Amino acid sequence: MYQTKFKGKLFPVLLLGPTLAVLIMFLYYPIFQTFRLSLYRVAFLGLRKTFVGLANFKSLIHDPDYLHSLLVTLVITPAVVIGGLGISLAISVLANQKVRGARIYRLLLIWPYAISPAIAGIVWLFLFSPGYGIVNYILSATLQIAPNWLGDPVLAVLIVIVASIWKNLGYNIAFYLAALQNLNTHVLEAALIDGASHWRRFWSVTFPLLSPITFFLLITNITYAFFDIFPIVDVMTKGGPFNSTNILIYNLYREGFEYYRTGSAAAQSLILFFGVVILTLIQFRTSGRHVHYGGA
Repeated sequence: MYQTKFKGKLFPVLLLGPTLAVLIMFLYYPIFQTFRLSLYRVAFLGLRKTFVGLANFKSLIHDPDYLHSLLVTLVITPAVVIGGLGISLAISVLANQKVRGARIYRLLLIWPYAISPAIAGIVWLFLFSPGYGIVNYILSATLQIAPNWLGDPVLAVLIVIVASIWKNLGYNIAFYLAALQNLNTHVLEAALIDGASHWRRFWSVTFPLLSPITFFLLITNITYAFFDIFPIVDVMTKGGPFNSTNILIYNLYREGFEYYRTGSAAAQSLILFFGVVILTLIQFRTSGRHVHYGGA
């Protein structure tokens, strides 16, 4: 095999220079600044910084708004992850059937992922807006009811969950469809010859073979639920009503950009970061044991 050899050790470093400069400027330096600011109480616009050590972290433990946002996140995240994966897998199995126009159906199913989360939030805002939403228009014309979807704490959480699941369906379906189309057909045929029912073939053969892609999607969907549903919440509910949809990432945004508590926002970002890391490690230790590679 042909291998490129550079003359001297400086030339490869020069080639990597632009990439390293971008990483340092937009990734490593902001991370360092976040760690540093979490130990300070920062005045408006950073005009004055006072070192407070771990006081920002201690105050969060006794902050009812932060604890409430943590509870809201722990409710919304499992619903988005489990609901999204379950619905995506069911749709993928149906879309994998050999029917006329299957390619068109699959393209339409993946399409929602192409739009931005903010646009997805606007779409669902227009659908469920109490005043001019098409859903309330249909309900009032047929059943004479018009729920205040975005003004009721329970309904607002439900709509945020549904909108978040819908936004990420295309991503999950794309991976599940690719995995289903590359399954070991000999194993499936053997199960069919043995007389296994469709339901038994799915749970005993198909689903275990999909375990690698399911594990991957589990991790990515957890990250999505913690961070990427922020635009949907921001556009649809602004964290309301009564902070019912004020998830951790949105509470962090309000602390930093509405209340200008930079130190508290930095501390929250670190807690959120390490929380996701710890949760991911737990997933690798537990769910990873049930992943069977090489079965497809």
